[in-house]
Amino acid sequence: MIVIMKPNVNEAKQQQLIDWLRGMGIGIHISKGEFRTVLGLIGDTSKVDMELVASLDIVDSVQRVSETFKCCNRKFHPEDMVVEIGDVKAGGGNFAMIAGPCSVESEEQIVSIAKAVKASGADMLRGGAFKPRTSPYDFQGLGASGLELLRIARQETGLPIVTEIMTVTDLPLFEDVDVLQVGARNMQNFDLLKELGHLDKPILLKRGLANTLKELLMSAEYIMASGNEKVILAERGIRTFSDYLRNTLDLAAVPMLKELTHLPVIVDPSHATGIARIVPPMALAATAAGADGLIIEVHNDPPHALCDGAQSLRPEEYDALAKKVRAVREVIK
Repeated sequence: MIVIMKPNVNEAKQQQLIDWLRGMGIGIHISKGEFRTVLGLIGDTSKVDMELVASLDIVDSVQRVSETFKCCNRKFHPEDMVVEIGDVKAGGGNFAMIAGPCSVESEEQIVSIAKAVKASGADMLRGGAFKPRTSPYDFQGLGASGLELLRIARQETGLPIVTEIMTVTDLPLFEDVDVLQVGARNMQNFDLLKELGHLDKPILLKRGLANTLKELLMSAEYIMASGNEKVILAERGIRTFSDYLRNTLDLAAVPMLKELTHLPVIVDPSHATGIARIVPPMALAATAAGADGLIIEVHNDPPHALCDGAQSLRPEEYDALAKKVRAVREVIK
């Protein structure tokens, strides 16, 4: 249920209503817009007299919400969420460019790539220290030492770092990470999601390989219901019957998610396609579809990359793409 308040209501009366509702065991999600406030009621709202609440002089209207996701529902929060990472913003008309290698391999590698993508206009640096791989024999990442190399790259360039966390037990290692990424394979690791909900850090939540949009939003709900509203959603392709691409990039998910939720939505064309030459056209298409940003893999030597070299752009290729992305952004403004 949502209660839409009238513009410029008396704060004391509004607080009385909130206290009364909380007294019935109802959780309240408060969204303050430029002109009005929306109260999202969470819990067993059957005991709430809708007609009584609607009759109050400070209330504009009362509506029932049928969707199971509440905190990340646009009805609860009509205005776009803007997630801030230092000076970088995602959502609300802000476009975030995240770039870097699939995995951190050495100090020279991550620092050189960080400097290159920053020169091309990237806002944040991505890089995997812990890598979930399909085969147990593949490179699993440098672990804690990889996180330290990411911090060195941040110190050299000023770029906030984005890296994937795989288990709750690793949380102490990520205290100095700017954005914690939840990978596709962990999208429904609910214990991890609940713990991330206790943090005051942005969380980049990737859609699972075979998950619906509703399931993605319910995973975001786990984080937000635990107290952390700084969630960025990522469409990274889903498993279909496609035989030439790594996954199928569901671009229709972008406008659909923007309709359902106020959270920023970015797109990962690298994992979606698995082929470097297909990444630029899909990145441009995602931009045109209204995405709030892109996360793209960039490597200085793709043929010798320890992870996902086939889908990684070279720095000069990323530079050319970044220019085209900015041009598309100008067109669709």
